[in-house]
This record gives sequence, structure tokens and C-alpha cells, in this order.
Amino acid sequence: MEHHTAGDPITGLKWTRKTTLKISQELRKARLEVSPKTVVRLLKGMKFSLRVNHKKLAGNSNPFRNQQFEYIYRMRRRFEREGLPIISIDTKKKEKIGRFKNPGTTWEREPVAVNDHDFMRNARGKAIPWGLYETVANRGHVFVGTSHDTPAFAVTALARWWTRTGQRRYPQAKRLLILADGGGSNGSRNRAWKHQLQTRFCNRFGRKVTVCHYPPGTSKWNPIEHRLFSEISKNWAGQPLENYETALNFIRTTTTKTGLAVTATMLKGNFPTGVKTSDAQMNELHLKRHRVLPMWNYTLTPAPTSAPKM
Repeated sequence: MEHHTAGDPITGLKWTRKTTLKISQELRKARLEVSPKTVVRLLKGMKFSLRVNHKKLAGNSNPFRNQQFEYIYRMRRRFEREGLPIISIDTKKKEKIGRFKNPGTTWEREPVAVNDHDFMRNARGKAIPWGLYETVANRGHVFVGTSHDTPAFAVTALARWWTRTGQRRYPQAKRLLILADGGGSNGSRNRAWKHQLQTRFCNRFGRKVTVCHYPPGTSKWNPIEHRLFSEISKNWAGQPLENYETALNFIRTTTTKTGLAVTATMLKGNFPTGVKTSDAQMNELHLKRHRVLPMWNYTLTPAPTSAPKM
């Protein structure tokens, strides 16, 4: 058992990767007749327990991580004092639509029957939830796509939020702060993200946009992850997303004790991958990188000839 055992030095709990049946069989080889049920009782008495993998080991920490956290904090405070919008954005895990198992448990008289295999060919489609969380207003907005998670998809969703909600809630705001992960469709090194944000948001609405990216490997600190996405996952835990309307309803009915309210909308359209952004297009950007960690912090200003659209 020694080489199949691990433990927690703080709680004293131990766990083994051998099943109770295998332990029972090993004991029988040693001429000890012990049933699997008895093995369970003995293991509990020895402070063993069933365990799953625990994500506790962090990767190599970026040397500028704390500096960026502090800078994001200062930027948030500055925008809050001026009453300007602060939004946290990201794309949630893609979901298969159909009778597929969804992690978690729920109170039911009988277990819900789902497919025995999670093959995409058995799905009615896929859901790509792109989310936006207003950190001060405690409001979430999720746009569910069916094509691909691309910069064009992200900025289209951002523009949809602004036309439907943002410009009404912040009528005097001429600039906004976006908090984003370091990678993905709105990543810090994604050229298409910057180009789409410039042409399809800044120029279109005449608004200045400041973007602060979280360092690599720190996406869990992005407010949308623990303020919105985790709550949605809790709300539909154990429930198969049989169709798009079911998924939208679970998102819309997500609430918290702190007053979170969420909207959910389908965002149909084809957003192809592999679209390149040329050097000429990058040169057209009105982008100013900040003095502090310029690879993660920058501001886009509307082109002088662009007229804001409502």
C-alpha cells in the first residue's frame, strides 16, 4: 500500500489509488479474508478518504504579475471615481447542445437519462458563451454564438451590449475600461482583437477604450470568472442543455445574494477562423501603449474622421 498512498500534511487525511476490491483481493493473497465493505470501514478508521485531483499547483509566476495586479487595481479605482464603465470579458467553456451529461448534481425523483457518449455528431449544435460583466453595476450579459470564438465574434457581442445596454446606462461616458485575459479571442497579443476593437467599436461609437490584460496563468482573477461564469455553472449543474433555449434560460435565471442579474442572447452569424490582420491594418490603429507594462495595457482612440453612431 505504501507506494499507492498519499496524504495531506495539514489535515492528516490520506488517500489511496487502489480500489477497495483490489485491496480486498491483495489481503486475501495474504490469507486475510476481508470484504470490500470492511475495507471501506477500515480505511475511514485510518483517515483515508475518496479524493479527486485538486488544482493547487501554479505554473511559473510571471515576474510582472504583482505589478500588473496593482496597476489594474489603480485603473479600476480611477474609472470608478469618474463613474465610467468597467467591464470584465471572456469566453466561457463551449457546451454541446443535446442530451449530454453536465457535471454536478440536482434534486430529482429519478436520474435524468443522457447520452452514454459525448460525441459531437450526436449534438444539436454547440454553444459558445461570450460574457461581459459590469463590475460596479453587478450585471452580467452573455451572448451565445454557434460558429467560432473569434475577435470578430467578441467585438460584435461587445457592440451589441453597448447599443442595447451600455449607452443607456452610461450616457455621458466617453471612455470605458475593459479587463480581459491574456489569451484567447481577446488576448493581449491578438492583432485581430485590436483591429476589430478599433474599427467596429471605437470608430463606430466614438468611444475611447482602455484595455488591461491579466498576466498569463491568472485568468481566475478576472472578475467575470468568479462573479458570473462560476454562478452560471452552479445554476445548470447536473442539467443537460437539451436545446439553446434551455441554455439561455439557465443563464438568465442565474442570481446571487449580492443581487447579480444576467441577460442572455443568441448571437447568430458566421465568424470564420484564420482571418489575418495585416501590418497595414495595424498601422491604422490609434493605439497608445501605457508606460506601465505596455504589452498588457493600452488605449484605443477613435479615428479623427469617425463619427459616433447610436
